[in-house]
Amino acid sequence: QVQLVESGGGLVQNGGSLRLSCAASGRTFSLYAAGWFRQVPGKEREFVAAMRWNGGMRTYADSVKGRFTIARDNAKNTVYLQMNSLNPDDTDVYYCAADRAVVARASNQYDYWGQGTQVTVSL
Repeated sequence: QVQLVESGGGLVQNGGSLRLSCAASGRTFSLYAAGWFRQVPGKEREFVAAMRWNGGMRTYADSVKGRFTIARDNAKNTVYLQMNSLNPDDTDVYYCAADRAVVARASNQYDYWGQGTQVTVSL
């Protein structure tokens, strides 16, 4: 089993930045990919970014490309999502996910999920 714990969400002004963290524990050696998704209640979970667990092969949603960066700290077993130039449309609950087989944009491909962290961008 793998446990994922997100942190770093909060309230930020339009144009501001936040960095989300996702700390992984457990059988992390079995992981192939990490991803970030976001969701507004009542809507589908939306892909944000993903990468291979050991680095490389990064992919982003068009809506965040050039503003968000996914990265990993091997020593800390932590995946980050650096979010710059935030706007109110980025307001969501953000979820970290991990998968054992593929770097994917579909949420149903992921095996493990964190509890989510709220990001709110004010005007």
